[in-house]
Amino acid sequence: MTTSGARMRRGSVARRHRGACDEGPRLLQGECVEVMAGLAEASVDAVVCDPPYGIDWQGESWDGRAIREAAARAGGERLTPNEAFQVWCRGWAEGCLRLMRPGAHLLAFGSPRTWHRLTAGLEDAGFEIRDTLIWLYGTGMPKTRRYPGDRASALKPAFEPIVLARKPPEGTLAENVDRFGTGLLETGACRVAGRHPADVLIGHAEGCREEGCASGCPVAEADAAARRLLEPSRFLYCPKADRAERDAGCEELPERALNLFPNAGGAHAASPARNAHPSVKPLELMSWLVRLSCPPGGLVLDPFMGSGSTGIAAVLEGRRFCGIEREASYLEIARARIDHHSRQAGPGPRAPRPLARRR
Repeated sequence: MTTSGARMRRGSVARRHRGACDEGPRLLQGECVEVMAGLAEASVDAVVCDPPYGIDWQGESWDGRAIREAAARAGGERLTPNEAFQVWCRGWAEGCLRLMRPGAHLLAFGSPRTWHRLTAGLEDAGFEIRDTLIWLYGTGMPKTRRYPGDRASALKPAFEPIVLARKPPEGTLAENVDRFGTGLLETGACRVAGRHPADVLIGHAEGCREEGCASGCPVAEADAAARRLLEPSRFLYCPKADRAERDAGCEELPERALNLFPNAGGAHAASPARNAHPSVKPLELMSWLVRLSCPPGGLVLDPFMGSGSTGIAAVLEGRRFCGIEREASYLEIARARIDHHSRQAGPGPRAPRPLARRR
């Protein structure tokens, strides 16, 4: 799937980073496929990542053109954008598969528009598709222009799928667990209100407070629909990351322009932010996913580290971490955030937090 030149380039990266996954937290810069080629085989206990979605987000090269170019280099010169995205997903997923222990789980966020290609790419790489988790949230705006007659070209995004895949175990599942410590989900550590965790995760709407939810909040509506007004439902409630969470640890970094709503006109113009990554996942959500997928003390890999939320979650949950990020500016942000939370957490694993429930 690579040219000889790409293989030579990947080999140099491999020698530079060999064995890096045995240390942690370790933050590496470079193209993830090239960097992963130099890491130790069967050394990773879980992969938790938020890869590009292949939707040409705001015209960013890493979410469009770079994906298509990588797919073309792999022999897919005449593919549609979605077909190219699937080929690209297969490429990085094969790298992950080699690094993972038998039975290890992978969790990857996707877009409602392209998640089917992500799933197919993971399956093409050799993963078993185990489930799809759904993260619902009330925040956000429609990413579409307005047209006459109160019309638009898209709906408001209100959920993100998270594909749950597993590297095939060796032997029976019980034998695999005994030999490698992987193959099962840590459901006991992820119970919600004492209940077996579900595959639906819900975020509160803006304006929700401890004393009550705002109108239209999906949490309140889900509970009402389930007629669970007097007891918690089995859903994990997790709002999107606010500005304070995004920027914690980045106080010494320069401010950069951040515009999450490019089609909203002057109502939501670009604003300065020290963490200018466009897709910062909430720490409560990432901590839950790390706790679910990785055995205590195990190694979590994130080949698309971004601003480091998976790495922070690994630190908070007492797991080791290896992150890979191509963009130097994001790597700087990730390092600052992970260092900040490492100092806050102190040594040793953190006890599982009780999940707060807002009514």
